[in-house]
Amino acid sequence: MAEFQDLTTFSDMNTISEMDPSIADGYRVIYERETPLELRLQENNMPQQVGTLEAIKAKVLVLGDEHTLQSIRVELSSEADLFFHYMHVIDEAGFLAIQEQQKLMVEFADYPNVLIRMLNSCIKEPQSHLAVFVMKQDVDARLDFIQNMEYKFVELMSCHFIRSPEEIVQHQITYRYNAMKTRVQLMESRLRDVNNLVKLKNPSLLLQLQKAPPGQHGH
Repeated sequence: MAEFQDLTTFSDMNTISEMDPSIADGYRVIYERETPLELRLQENNMPQQVGTLEAIKAKVLVLGDEHTLQSIRVELSSEADLFFHYMHVIDEAGFLAIQEQQKLMVEFADYPNVLIRMLNSCIKEPQSHLAVFVMKQDVDARLDFIQNMEYKFVELMSCHFIRSPEEIVQHQITYRYNAMKTRVQLMESRLRDVNNLVKLKNPSLLLQLQKAPPGQHGH
């Protein structure tokens, strides 16, 4: 019975993933983690303001496989602000322009792995690897990966982002709401199963659990 329930839960979680609008157009997710980004707002041509460090979910997606990579998309979203959603989309032609402009020593096929390494460095070594997300008043934004070399800051790479259209933002909010609702329903179902099992095996323990105030079940 337990194995069947676990398989059912796994199937339900897969269903949640398949609802993700990010993969509706053929892209597939290869990376998804919360990353500390310094968010800055730049107004007109004024100097950038000191930013705030926030946990931003970075999702890296690719279209095609490693041999026929067609496009790369990076999505940034926030659990604290459901309407925060930016995208960086690039194909090989666009990458060649960036490669020449920023003197990058990597090929288009390696670009997703480079992005993932940069993001992971910001998570694992925040004192030496920084990610600064600069938002302008219009739809444009920029993500700068910077390394602290103790005596100076070195900009490793910069990615152009645009604020996602309202329709995409609404689809993302709907998906996150439905995914959370489904997870809550799964947890409630699992809790009922545990209650029934304890009631069957040890009714007195169940009474103790139900009487104990929240947070004291571990004593």
